[in-house]
Amino acid sequence: MTQPTGSTAQLDDEELRGLVAEALELPVADVTDKAEFVEELGVDSLMIMEIMVRVEQRYDVQVEDEEFADVRTFSHVRTLLADKLAAAR
Repeated sequence: MTQPTGSTAQLDDEELRGLVAEALELPVADVTDKAEFVEELGVDSLMIMEIMVRVEQRYDVQVEDEEFADVRTFSHVRTLLADKLAAAR
């Protein structure tokens, strides 16, 4: 069975949280909505890029460099992705 992509993909918070946790090599429980990636989780810019690459591949969206430069929490990732999916409809 193939994964849905593009506008047919459903945004599931826990699936997205798992994707982010896997990219960061952290337990899912550490990736809370408000946990600051850099300050609290020790994430660097390459790790944030890895999150965005995985999001782009999984959800078939394009994220510009300046967009992911502002990503600081899981909530930011979710909002950015939701906006991208809504624009693709």
